[in-house]
Amino acid sequence: MEKQRFIEAGKIVNTHGVRGEVKIQVWLDSPEFMKSFKTLYIDEKPVKMLSARPYKDMLIASLEGIGDVNAAMCLKNKTVCIDRKDARLPKGSYFLQDIIGAAVVDEAGNEVGRLADIMETPASAIYVVKGESEHLIPAVPEFVLSTDVKNGLITVHLIEGM
Repeated sequence: MEKQRFIEAGKIVNTHGVRGEVKIQVWLDSPEFMKSFKTLYIDEKPVKMLSARPYKDMLIASLEGIGDVNAAMCLKNKTVCIDRKDARLPKGSYFLQDIIGAAVVDEAGNEVGRLADIMETPASAIYVVKGESEHLIPAVPEFVLSTDVKNGLITVHLIEGM
């Protein structure tokens, strides 16, 4: 599976204050992780992040070239991306978009389907696997036995009713 250069990392949901700061809804693991990036991409154009601070599950950021609330308002509802090559993921970690489309098999190697979507819930993520039928599989170690991102293969343990 080909990996995309840009990773969707969040969405600018509003302005913050009058100095042009923006409030970013973070789609990555945490605002702290997103804060570590020096450059963000909006419409695939690089924008330097001058400062950033976590605020609840959001990130308040000051972006180069955005000096007042009117300029910041023009960015509202824009998707913010990061460049994959700038990301330093811990060993064994991966971006969820890298497993969308992966083949899903059970412990015996029988094909279950392909990972079509990932739903985020308070308890855990849920893998939506589409094959002959649709399966909703909690993304927890009891059910997701292994994930081979390089080869696009996820091995799962199914129980009756899944």
